[in-house]
Amino acid sequence: MTAWFEGRLAGFDLETTGVDVENDRIVTACVVQCGGKQPTQSFNWLADPGIDIPEGAAKVHGITTERARAEGRPAAEVVEQLVAALAENVSAGLPIVAMNASFDLTIVDREARRYGVQPLVDIVGDDLLVVDPRVLDKKVDPYRRGGRKLEDLCRTYDVALDGAHSADADAIAACRVAWRIAKKTKPIGEATLGQLHKQQIEWARQQAESLRDYFARTPGKESWADGVRTEWPFIPAQRAGGDA
Repeated sequence: MTAWFEGRLAGFDLETTGVDVENDRIVTACVVQCGGKQPTQSFNWLADPGIDIPEGAAKVHGITTERARAEGRPAAEVVEQLVAALAENVSAGLPIVAMNASFDLTIVDREARRYGVQPLVDIVGDDLLVVDPRVLDKKVDPYRRGGRKLEDLCRTYDVALDGAHSADADAIAACRVAWRIAKKTKPIGEATLGQLHKQQIEWARQQAESLRDYFARTPGKESWADGVRTEWPFIPAQRAGGDA
């Protein structure tokens, strides 16, 4: 039986207007199929997010408000096509590989609801299987000093990252990092995708709780603890009436 990481992977990445999953918007998106001894296929979108892109965000990903308005497609159209592409990959049995998945998948969920697009989770349900290099890395090497951003992981696992903070480059790099971790870590590489997905739910929760505890006991960072969310691979939307 072929190990999951030796098969086809669906890398996914967003660049956004900011880091608030409830209010920020998609600027660029990429879904890339790679691996499995087949050619890489990349699908990219540039959206007009409908709001101004802050200067800080534009410096990260290089897309200004002016460019997004001039070259971007309507956000609702991009979101509909992006959700459809993700659903197609899930239906084909491919894992969605996303660095810090709970951010990207939550943004997509909120954008879908914003524009009246059927959310991904409502389309695919429990068929959604996610591989998050950030969660895997923290599990296999929890005490390593230094950052845990994608560029840090690429250095750690000797993965080339050309054009960091462009969605397509980041999506491919995330797949390569996940491949390297699975290749060198037997329990991760030998798990089924279903097993690995369930394990990551628990690992992500433990990692978030550890971070929350760290903030709570660190002078000057106590207020950050309340903002740490433990849900993975995305934060469920609030239902009417305020229930989670």
